[in-house]
Amino acid sequence: MVGRDVEKMVAVGLVWGATNALMRRGAIIWDEALKSSPQTNTGQLKKWLKLVLIWQYTLPFLINLSASATFFGILIDTPISLAVPVTNATTFAATAVFGIILGEETRVGLALFGTLLILLGVYVCII
Repeated sequence: MVGRDVEKMVAVGLVWGATNALMRRGAIIWDEALKSSPQTNTGQLKKWLKLVLIWQYTLPFLINLSASATFFGILIDTPISLAVPVTNATTFAATAVFGIILGEETRVGLALFGTLLILLGVYVCII
């Protein structure tokens, strides 16, 4: 049972990591849209609505939320002392890798080395 749960935890971490990188890109688009629009005293609600209307942010956000629901389902049968480290470590590594894939400025060597250490840590948690 734990083996299948670990697969689910890694899958959730991968989804969270990918959507984190995509949401960051959507937030940059939103920020550029705010800077290019005339400076008015618009309320926070209006700014938030503008963010929600940017599909590059909203779609990854909704996928991220569905992965969160899956994570809570995993917690029903899995010890939190295993689920949290595996999922969060996978998320961290996936965010770095997907950021590199999306062309974000990063120190590729250090990011890949950190990702390798994270994978080693996840392996130690699982065995």
